[in-house]
Amino acid sequence: MGRRPKLGEAFGWLWAAYAVSAYGTGLGFGAFSVVAITTSGAGSAEVAALSSAGLAMGALLAIPLGPWLEFRAKRPVMIATDVVRFAALASIPLAYWLGVLSFAQLLLVTTVTAAAKIAFTAASGAYLRTIVPADGLLVATSRFESTTWSATVIGPPVGGAAIGLLGPVTTIVIDATSYLLSALGLAAIRQPEQPPTPRETSTRRWSDIAEGWRYIIAHRTLRRLFFNTVLVNGLIMATEPILSVMMLSHLRFPVWQYGLAFAVPCVGGLIGSRLARHVAARCGERTVLRVFGTLRACWPLGLVSIQPGVAGLVIVMATEFGLILCASIFNPVFAAYRLNNTDADRHARVLTAWSITTSTGTAVLTVSWGLLAEFTGPRAALALAGILLLGTPFLLPRMLGTPEPASPRDLASRPPAGTDAVRHRDSGPLSLAAERVPNQTR
Repeated sequence: MGRRPKLGEAFGWLWAAYAVSAYGTGLGFGAFSVVAITTSGAGSAEVAALSSAGLAMGALLAIPLGPWLEFRAKRPVMIATDVVRFAALASIPLAYWLGVLSFAQLLLVTTVTAAAKIAFTAASGAYLRTIVPADGLLVATSRFESTTWSATVIGPPVGGAAIGLLGPVTTIVIDATSYLLSALGLAAIRQPEQPPTPRETSTRRWSDIAEGWRYIIAHRTLRRLFFNTVLVNGLIMATEPILSVMMLSHLRFPVWQYGLAFAVPCVGGLIGSRLARHVAARCGERTVLRVFGTLRACWPLGLVSIQPGVAGLVIVMATEFGLILCASIFNPVFAAYRLNNTDADRHARVLTAWSITTSTGTAVLTVSWGLLAEFTGPRAALALAGILLLGTPFLLPRMLGTPEPASPRDLASRPPAGTDAVRHRDSGPLSLAAERVPNQTR
C-alpha cells in the first residue's frame, strides 16, 4: 500500500472547517420541518415544498455561479458562502424570538442556503485540487466522507434530544454557528492560493454559463457517470419522505425506532469510507466504479418488503446499511475520476453544473414520487423507484481511460503544454486509484 502521503497544514484547516459544519448540519437535521410545523402550522404538502422548492430555486440562483467562480480565488468564495449561510440561518431564531417567523422566511432561507452550498461545493472541490498532492487526494476525500457519516450517526439523535429539551430553534442556532466557525477555520489557512486561470475573453458570459454542461456531455465517460449519479441520487432521495410516512404513519413505528433505523446504518459509511482507498488500490478504479456503482442500486428494492415490528426494523437497517456501505466506497473513487478527468480551467463550471442538476433532479423526483405515492400507495412507489434503480448500472461507463480526440475548439482553448491546466480528456488509468483526484460534493 505504501506510505500514507502528508496532506499538509492547509488541508488540516480545511478538514477542521468541514468537520465543524458537518456536525452542525447533523445536529440541525430535520429542524426546519419541526419549526415549520410548530410555528407556522405547515402541513405535509408545505413541508415537502420547503425541501423541494428550496432545492430547485437554490439551483436556479446558482446557474451563473459556475463561470463566475472559475476565474476567481476559491478560498474567499468559500468563506463568503459560509458567512452567508450563517447570516441566513441566524435570521430564523431571531425572527422566532421576535414572534415574526413565517413560512415564507423559511423558504427564503432554504433557497439561499441551497445556492450557497452549490457555490461552496464547486469552490472547495477546485481548491482541494490545489492544496493536496495527487497521491493524497483519495485519502483526503475519504476523510471527508468518514466525517460526513460520523456526523450523520451522532448529529440527528443528539439534535432531536436538544430540540425536545431546549426548543425547536436550538439546533438551528448551533448549525448557524458551525458555519461561522468554518469560515474562521478557512480564514486561518496561511498557504497562498494558486492564482485562478485568467479569463481569455469577457464576451462569452452566456456561453460560459452552459460550459459545464457542454463539457460533461462532450466527455464520453463523464457523461455516463453524470446521468447515472443524478438518477441514482434523485431516486434514493425521492423515496426518503415516502419511507418516513410508511414507517411512522402506516406501520406505526415509534419515533425512537425510526431514528435508530437510519442512524445505525450510517456506520456503514464510516466503514466504506475507510475501505475505499484500499479497495481501489487492490481492485482498480474501473472495478470499483462498476461493481459498487451497481451494488448501491440493488439495495433500495428491499424496502418494499418492510413490515411492522422488529422484522421490519431489521429489514430497513440491513437495506440502508448495504446501500450506504456501497455508496461510501463508490463516492470517493467516482469523485477522484471526475476531477482528474476535468481540465483545470473547467473545474468550477463542471462541479457547479453537476450540483445544480443533482439538486434540481432530486427536487423534481421528490415531488413526483410524493404525488405517485398519493395515487398508488407508498409501497408501490417504493417498488417503482427500486425497479428503476436496477436499470441505472447500464448507464455506468463500460471502460475507463479510453482517449477521446479533442475538437479544434478544445485544442485552441487549452493553455500551452506543461501547465497544470493541460489534461487529456479521458486520460489513461494511473497505476494506483489513490492517485485520482477526488472532490467533495457535500
